[in-house]
Amino acid sequence: MYALMLVRYRRPLPEIEAITEAHRAYLRGLKEQGLLLAAGPLDPRTGGMFLLRVQDANPLADLDAVRDGDPFYQAGLATYEPLVWNVVTGRDALDQL
Repeated sequence: MYALMLVRYRRPLPEIEAITEAHRAYLRGLKEQGLLLAAGPLDPRTGGMFLLRVQDANPLADLDAVRDGDPFYQAGLATYEPLVWNVVTGRDALDQL
């Protein structure tokens, strides 16, 4: 199963930038675990988005854990909207990532 996590900043960009390196280090760890496939800021920079591989049985548990571990969330800088995604077209390509 796959999911998107839409992240929206709640604070001004200078406050976001002060924690961005810790946030990106956290994302690199998720990528090394095979959970995160891709991530990046939106344009204009009002937040960001993650593409994640999550368990089929309880995807929201994975998404809650991703949110809870993110330094942006821990500092109260962002809100998170988890979107579980049942990919039909293109799933083979995603499965190879």
